[in-house]
Amino acid sequence: MELAHSLLLNEDALAQITEAKKPVFIFEWLRFLDKVLVAANKTDVKEKQKKLVEQLTGLISSSPGPPTRKLLAKNLAALYSIGDTFTVFQTLDKCNDIIKSKDDTAAYLPTKLAAVACVGAFYEKMGRMLGSSFPETVNNLLKSLKGAESQGRSEILMSLQKVLNGLGGAAASCHRDIYKNARSLLTDRSMAVRCAVAKCLLELQNEAVFMWTAELENVATLCFKALENSNYGVRVAVSKLLGTVMATALIPKQATVMRQNVKRATLEEVLELMATGFLRGGSGFLKSGGEMLKVGGSVNREVRVGVTQAYVVFVTTLGGQWLERNFATFLSRVLDLVSHPRATQTHVEAVYSRRCVSFILRATIGSLLGEKAQIAAAKDICQAIGKQMKAVEAVVNDTNSENKSGAADVAASQHVMVCALQELGSLVQSLNATASPLIQEPSIGLLETVTSVLLHPSMAARLAAAWCLRCVAVALPFHLTPFLDRCAERLNNLKTSPEAVSGYSFAMAALLGGVHQCPLGIPHAKGKVISIAEDLLRTAAQNSRLSLQRTQAGWLLLGALMTLGPSVVRYHLPKMLLLWRNVFPRSLKELEAEKARGDSFTWQVTLEGRAGALCAMRSFVAHCPELLTEDVIRKLMTPIECAMTMMSHIPSVIKAHGAHLKASAAMVRLRLYDILALLPPKTYDGSFNALLRELVAEFTLTDNSANTTTSLLRSLCHYDDSVLLGSWLQETDHKSIEDQLQPNSASGSGALEHDPSSIYLRIPAGEAVPGPLPLGVSVIDASVALFGVVFPHVSYKHRSMLDHFAECVKQAKGVRQQAVQLNIFTAVLSALKGLAENKSTLGPEEVRKSALTLVMGALDNPNPILRCAAGEALGRMAQVVGEATFIARMAQYSFDKLKSARDVVSRTGHSLALGCLHRYVGGIGSGQHLKTSVSILLALAQDGTSPEVQTWSLHSLALIVDSSGPMYRGYVEPTLSLVLTLLLTVPPSHTEVHQCLGRCLGAIITTVGPELQGNGATISTIRSSCLVGCAITQDHSDSLVQAAAISCLQQLHMFAPRHVNLSSLVPSLCVHLCSSHLLLRRAAVACLRQLAQREAAEVCEYAMSLAKNGGDKENSVNITETGLEGVLFGMLDRETDRKLCSDIHDTLGHMLSSLAVENLSHWLMLCKDVLAYYMTFLAVKCKDEETEKKDEMDDDTMFTTLGEEDKSKPSVAPRWATRVFAADCLCRIIMLCENANKAHFDLAMARSAKLKNPKNDLLVLHLSDLIRMAFMAATDHSNQLRMAGLQALEDIIKKFASVPEPEFPGHVILEQYQANVGAALRPAFSQDTPSDITAKACQVCSTWIGSGVVSDLNDLRRVHNLLVSSLDKVQAGKGSSSQPYRESAITMEKLAVLKAWAEVNIHKPKQVIKNTDDEEEDFGTVHELPPDSLITLVQPELPILSRLWLAALKDYALLTLPPEFASQLPPDGGAFYTPETIDTARLHYRNSWAPILHAVALWLNSAGFNASELSEEGTVAMPNSQKCASSIMLNQAPGTPPTTQSLPEINKDRMHLILGVSIQFLCSPRPEEPIEHVTSCLLALHTLLDSPCARIHIAEDQLLGVELLSVLHRLLLTWDPPSVQLLVTRVVQQIVKAAQDYLQEKKNTLNEDDIKEKETCPVLGEGGETGGLVPGKSLVFAAMELLMFILVRHMPHLSTKMLDSPSRVSAKPQLSEESARLVAATVTILSDLPSLCSPAGCMTILPTILFLITRVLKETAIKSVDNQVPPPVSAALQGIKSIVTLSMAKTEETQKQWTGLIRSTLASILEYSQPEGTKPVIDEVSMLTAIALFLWSASTEIIGVQSLQNGCINKFKNALNSSDSWVQAKCYQLLLSVFQHTNRALSTPYIHSLAPIMVEKLKAVESNRPNSNTELLAVQEGIKVLETLVALGEEQNRVQLLALLVPTLISYLLNENAFACASTVSKDLHEFALQNLMHIGPLYPHAFKTVMGAAPELKTHLETAVRASQASKAKAAARQPPPTIHSVPTIKLKTSFF
Repeated sequence: MELAHSLLLNEDALAQITEAKKPVFIFEWLRFLDKVLVAANKTDVKEKQKKLVEQLTGLISSSPGPPTRKLLAKNLAALYSIGDTFTVFQTLDKCNDIIKSKDDTAAYLPTKLAAVACVGAFYEKMGRMLGSSFPETVNNLLKSLKGAESQGRSEILMSLQKVLNGLGGAAASCHRDIYKNARSLLTDRSMAVRCAVAKCLLELQNEAVFMWTAELENVATLCFKALENSNYGVRVAVSKLLGTVMATALIPKQATVMRQNVKRATLEEVLELMATGFLRGGSGFLKSGGEMLKVGGSVNREVRVGVTQAYVVFVTTLGGQWLERNFATFLSRVLDLVSHPRATQTHVEAVYSRRCVSFILRATIGSLLGEKAQIAAAKDICQAIGKQMKAVEAVVNDTNSENKSGAADVAASQHVMVCALQELGSLVQSLNATASPLIQEPSIGLLETVTSVLLHPSMAARLAAAWCLRCVAVALPFHLTPFLDRCAERLNNLKTSPEAVSGYSFAMAALLGGVHQCPLGIPHAKGKVISIAEDLLRTAAQNSRLSLQRTQAGWLLLGALMTLGPSVVRYHLPKMLLLWRNVFPRSLKELEAEKARGDSFTWQVTLEGRAGALCAMRSFVAHCPELLTEDVIRKLMTPIECAMTMMSHIPSVIKAHGAHLKASAAMVRLRLYDILALLPPKTYDGSFNALLRELVAEFTLTDNSANTTTSLLRSLCHYDDSVLLGSWLQETDHKSIEDQLQPNSASGSGALEHDPSSIYLRIPAGEAVPGPLPLGVSVIDASVALFGVVFPHVSYKHRSMLDHFAECVKQAKGVRQQAVQLNIFTAVLSALKGLAENKSTLGPEEVRKSALTLVMGALDNPNPILRCAAGEALGRMAQVVGEATFIARMAQYSFDKLKSARDVVSRTGHSLALGCLHRYVGGIGSGQHLKTSVSILLALAQDGTSPEVQTWSLHSLALIVDSSGPMYRGYVEPTLSLVLTLLLTVPPSHTEVHQCLGRCLGAIITTVGPELQGNGATISTIRSSCLVGCAITQDHSDSLVQAAAISCLQQLHMFAPRHVNLSSLVPSLCVHLCSSHLLLRRAAVACLRQLAQREAAEVCEYAMSLAKNGGDKENSVNITETGLEGVLFGMLDRETDRKLCSDIHDTLGHMLSSLAVENLSHWLMLCKDVLAYYMTFLAVKCKDEETEKKDEMDDDTMFTTLGEEDKSKPSVAPRWATRVFAADCLCRIIMLCENANKAHFDLAMARSAKLKNPKNDLLVLHLSDLIRMAFMAATDHSNQLRMAGLQALEDIIKKFASVPEPEFPGHVILEQYQANVGAALRPAFSQDTPSDITAKACQVCSTWIGSGVVSDLNDLRRVHNLLVSSLDKVQAGKGSSSQPYRESAITMEKLAVLKAWAEVNIHKPKQVIKNTDDEEEDFGTVHELPPDSLITLVQPELPILSRLWLAALKDYALLTLPPEFASQLPPDGGAFYTPETIDTARLHYRNSWAPILHAVALWLNSAGFNASELSEEGTVAMPNSQKCASSIMLNQAPGTPPTTQSLPEINKDRMHLILGVSIQFLCSPRPEEPIEHVTSCLLALHTLLDSPCARIHIAEDQLLGVELLSVLHRLLLTWDPPSVQLLVTRVVQQIVKAAQDYLQEKKNTLNEDDIKEKETCPVLGEGGETGGLVPGKSLVFAAMELLMFILVRHMPHLSTKMLDSPSRVSAKPQLSEESARLVAATVTILSDLPSLCSPAGCMTILPTILFLITRVLKETAIKSVDNQVPPPVSAALQGIKSIVTLSMAKTEETQKQWTGLIRSTLASILEYSQPEGTKPVIDEVSMLTAIALFLWSASTEIIGVQSLQNGCINKFKNALNSSDSWVQAKCYQLLLSVFQHTNRALSTPYIHSLAPIMVEKLKAVESNRPNSNTELLAVQEGIKVLETLVALGEEQNRVQLLALLVPTLISYLLNENAFACASTVSKDLHEFALQNLMHIGPLYPHAFKTVMGAAPELKTHLETAVRASQASKAKAAARQPPPTIHSVPTIKLKTSFF
């Protein structure tokens, strides 16, 4: 292939390859040329032009295939437009000659077609340059058009289209000729030709004025004719032509009008013309065979569907603004279509027409109009409905019954009503909450209008009105409850009108059905519908005129009630079971007796009643599965079995009373089948036989004369097989109307009136309005579905019905036979599917045989649908039987057939059979047949005579490739080469073949998979073949083939990304985004989504390149400077397909993640544009309403009206869903920035970064935009958008709260936006705001108040007042005023308010910390919030709040009880929840309990323990319900007065409550719990245990503490974050402290009591006399367990187990700062534990504790550069100190043990402080300190232990000799304290051995003076020790001691000359020595004199120094008159280092 990549065709290479590969080689060269010509140097091209033209023209006559000729023509034209045009006419003549040629053989055809293609391409590219020659060319083409076959005709028409396109107006002389010749071909046999003509005429109408003036009617008629018997492609092309011509006739294009004086058509004329097509069709041609199955309608359905599409094209062409201006006219004309008698001749036709009209309205209003225009349109629709209704009322109230025409009008009006109401409903639903102005404006009267239709005489209209009400209620849930009440009231008032009973019950049922779409629900009391329903059923028999309606209405309401789910139905279940039992006879005897009684009317009412009851049952089973216990099912089975028995009696009843009962009987059967399909089959296995008989009779049409077919076959066949069925192209934008053309009965004629119960059921996904099929079809569908459920459970002997099926097929003839066969096959498929799902088998040999016979017979059926079903059934059978021999037999049968058969039918059927076998058995099961299957299918695929055979065989091949996986690898090359050959030769008009080829290609790519990355020769060939295949399919004209190409490229990109060329792929995907085919748009977006995951930046870049050079193609997508992202945002407003929208969301999400941080402004602009679009319209409104917000709103209008004149505005303003997505994107951008760079949240850093590089874009610089966007979103009409806006606001506050404002120190950057925040929050607290929004707003309030942004209390008041007002709402208690939502919504709102207050209350301590910490920085002090300012906000409300908080916690505690304690829950609910909504309430409590708990703890800690539960006036103020709630202490019955408890009891209860809640939560917090809950809970415990009251409580009951500790231990096991662990240690500390205090208290009381009798003193503390600690009961043990866990987690080598484990890391990492703090805290607690024990207990735990402490000391005492002591070390030293000084441990019993412990601990420390080679340097100072601690405190235990003494002395010696002066200094300090020890026995050895070394060291200083402050310090400390020794010495030894000290000091003095030039340190030493000498002299005058006398030189030295010192002082005093006291550098000594 690489050889093909040259400018000229490499003819040598071409000659060497095989014939088969030549076309591919040539195509690859043309592909290369196509890319290279554009980019090549012009001169290069001109040089080689001659040779190139030769080669290319040579190719024309080499019979090129379709893709090759297309590329060839493109290249030739490009070559001439780039190079010289000298020879262009020669080439043109050559082509014309070929076209004129008389050679009509098939072999010459490709050459002719290539010439035709070249001509088209020349004119398209060069247009008027070839102007003079065009008449000849056109005549030539038109001449050959007459004799050409279909492929030639389409190619010539396409060429003509290009000629017209290239020449524009210049070709006017030929326009008429072309028109005359082309128009007759609009009704051509070949569909491809019809499409080509339509496209050609579409091009022609651009310039040919006559087409839309004089010829307008003829064009319309032609189009109508062209639509007859058309396929989908033709309908799309012709409707585009018709719609465009009509639009042009109405508003002609400017240029053409200028040239000629044109008479324009009026809107009336145009719509009239289109209406004729809709109503009359193409003036009846003969009906085709396809019509045979359908009812012979008067209007050809294809025409109607085509014209419907043309209406949409017409409006779309004229645009949204035109529609806005002319909407009323358009609406009335379109609605008139359905009131025309011709549109509604039969009921099914009427439904079809309605669906078409609905489609027109939905497709135009829904996508072309923005939200404002949609609201206006809704008003117009309202008026239209009102007008119709007035007319109807006039007729109904008209007493003259002769008025026949009036009755017809009413009948016609119902269809208009249905269309108008459905569109109104859809409109309001799509507008969602944005539609609120519609409801609020009384002038529109939307609700009155819609409710008036509930009284329409026609059921269809009443149902449509009910549906419309449901849509309004779902969009605006606030109105749901009032609607329900209103309907109930009207129903009550108008009980006597049959229409009112029916209409209002429909409305109520619809509203109840809509509740599940409203997250906030409806009040529980609305379940009272049951009483209305009961009343209707009870009174049904009283008045025969109303019997039927009341019966139906009653059951309908009960069915709707069931959709509210178990929480409501649970209460009404017994009543329902009773009602159901009473509808049916109790016994068989009653059943028999019943047959004889009654007339036809009573029977009708009875049957309707039973059908209704069964329907309500089905609703119950479907919506309340939780209530279906064995017992309930048993009770349900009684009426159901009765109904089954009744079925057999019905035929005789119908015989007796007339055929009009048939419909009611069918309804009963439908309901019965429906409910049985939902129940487990084993519950009715006794009735299988009778049931099966019924079902089989149903779908084999035994008692049914109509040839009704089921609608389920499509869904039971495999989705991928639709390619075989042509007409079943499912996923299109026109699906809802294209369904009418499907071949099964009544397909696409779904309508509400066929089954009123669907008004309350869930709508199937993808449908806008529920459309149940007509009863006849529904019953068959239900029977087929039930057959599938029952069949797997039937005994084998009854499965012989399969033979009966064959018999039924034999007996029927003609059309009826087809219908019976279709139904039977659907049932068989349903049964096989059921078997596969149940994993059961088909049965013994005879069952299999009969099944096989049935299926194999259908593989040769002429009906393709049946062949398809048979293939599917065969595959399913193989799957169910699962035996290799059976599969082999089936495969062999098909092999033999295929080898011998020559007819298309059996070849297609059996080839599909092979594919299905492989599909269901998989590669391994069918591996041995693989070779044969593949070879046969490859042969069939080459059968060029029958595209159908090619399609079926290629489809099967694709199935085999897919299912075989890697086993197929050996067949890849031959398959691939066949695929390429076919792609290059099959005519493009056989689109199905090309689709299957695309399928095969995709399957092959998947099979080869990751291998495609390789570089081997074979792989390269495979890869390039795949790429060529993709290129050919990409260039195909059919959208589905292009979609297949995209998915192939997507696969390739997944496996071999380097080889997919994005620069060409991305632009083509962008072009497809505007395609009119849904599947192509889906494929393009799915592909972009995959590309954006890896290479978002490249994708955006290539898309932008399309925008830059997009001018040359007319189909260039409108990419502006917003790039691809902008286009995708725009698509979100237009697209309704769920899958597509979710892919767009994902694509934008991927782009955002990888690009937003780098390109902030762009993305923020995008979001802002989307959000701000709507604000202009809002801003104007708000201005009038609220003057106080005027300043802000002025800003807003100023900001949003900018750029209004911009031309690139999207066609529709962004809809609410898109705006919600934009707001979510905003939150994501903030999150991404947070993870990217700190500078995004620091204004000073951001500004400096921006100065360094203007390209730097940081979030903080866009803060005003962020706030503005959040504000816009939070104040929108749409509730979802308000939620998103508040969320964004909260994020912004959290992230930016602490960002300082560099220009105003002490202020933060958010302060300037206070007004915006307040204004954004205020609307959320208004009366009619939904609870979830208010709840979110409370959250934002608390975040704002607690963030500390606002420093002035008065400014905070605005937001604070919002919370205060909500608090009043909370106090209102339950059962307050009427509430539109479910009770749990109120629970949510109230808890949110309490949570917000709790958070504000918690935030206040933070403020205090903030002020103290920042003291050193300049702005910490300026912050004006005094520490307790927030307290002043909360203080006034605290009494109320604390009560409510406690009530909420009690509720939460009760709600978290396990299910087995359900009986303990209070029967009437809690303070904030009702028992009915308990499940939903739980969630809300779960979200808010933690902060409330913390707040309660704070309150109790500060004051609460002293406040009794309720002051008297509080009790009075509370409403009754709350009084109960507050008295529900966990042990007290409600109703007892709350004052009976004493304060200690109340406090005890409170403690139990808080500890209970905390322990319950901490036991097992779910992993998805937010960490804030865990920290809140721990903080609450910590706060609580701060108060003495709580401490006593927890210490008194030791088990409580133990429990708490073990729970905390568990928490540590699952939660890692250090913050949690630190909090845990703090709580543990509190518990230990509580125990300590308690023990101390006990000791004190004991000491007072027991001073008299000393001997009986009991042993206090854990461990008692023996020292045993019991795990599970011992607090100390529990604490040690937990602390040990923390230590080992952070210092794994403490554990001996860890030491032995092989994975142990040898190097010990340094502890992080957090770990160090944790370890320190742990050690501190550990050292406190012995104080809780008895002496014996101490002996038990001390070894462990001392071991741990010394190990921690060893591990953490590491020398640091700045000599800092790490927290764990100081904690360990402190711990040692507190343990060694324990008094209580030293009793007589434990003395020996204690001594041993102390000695061994000291020994360990000595051992640890040995320096080791590899370890980090040990911090000697810490170790010495530890040793010194032992020497001071445990002297008695250590004295006389020689080895320890030597060890200690050595350590001190080493330290004295250390090179580090800091160590020396510290060593001197420690020695000082040792020497001073009171116990001389201890200090003497140390003095003796260490003093001499010291004196030596200090003497040496004379020669080596200190250079640094540390060294100086060391000297000073040493001198101090010497001085102390002097002081300690006895009088007689003083002289010797001074003789050591004084000379040393004097040696430090400097003479005058030296002093002048000495360093400061040296001078300091001099001063220090002098001071000391002057201090010593007076102290010991006698000894001093003796020493001085002995050495005269010392004396002189000293005197000189003193004189010099005095002189310098005098000098200084002279210079500075005020006397300065020269301070002696003294170092204060602290002997305790903590």
